[in-house]
Parts: sequence; structure tokens; C-alpha cells
Amino acid sequence: MNHYETVFILNPVLSETQVKEAVKKFEDFLISRGAEFVSKEDWGLKKLAYPIQHKKSGFYHLFEFKAPGEVLSPYETEFRRDERVMRYLTVKLDKHAVAWAEKRRKKLNQKA
Repeated sequence: MNHYETVFILNPVLSETQVKEAVKKFEDFLISRGAEFVSKEDWGLKKLAYPIQHKKSGFYHLFEFKAPGEVLSPYETEFRRDERVMRYLTVKLDKHAVAWAEKRRKKLNQKA
């Protein structure tokens, strides 16, 4: 199982329940394919660096998970099919990135 991180941006015109629904859809998709979540973060509504689809902000979410490599292709197809998703990026984490992500999570937990 490889270690991955996905950040995706949802349309800012969605209601809170629609945002939760979209996030739940992608969570369930991964879990049904045998993925194991390491962490999930809701970064909230943030201003974009440049307009996307004539929108200047979006709801950011981060998933960190372990999954087999064959899960990624259908996972990213789901992002492309969902009109609520403005952008997404999935990266495979190497051992240094995994260590950095753990350190970052610990720091966030101390602040909270």
C-alpha cells in the first residue's frame, strides 16, 4: 500500500450540507476500495490565487491515506465527473514527505 495525499477544492456556492456530502462521497469511495485514512482536514473557505471557473474562493479539503495504486485512476475519474470539484491534486508521498506530514499534524494537534 502506498501513501497518498489529495487536496481538492469544492465550489464556494455550495451549502455546508452539500460540502459535507461531497467530502463523504470521496471518503466512502476510498474506503470501499480498501484505503486506510491517516488524516482528514477541512481547511475551510479560502481565497484562490487566481480565478477558477470565475470563482475567487473555494472550500479546501485534504485527505492523507494509504491505498493500493490501482485505486487512484477510478478515484481521480470521480473527481473529474463531479461538477462540485473545481480542482484536485493527488501525490504519492515518499518517506520524507510522510515524516514531514506527521510532524505537521503533531504541530496542528498541539495548537488545537
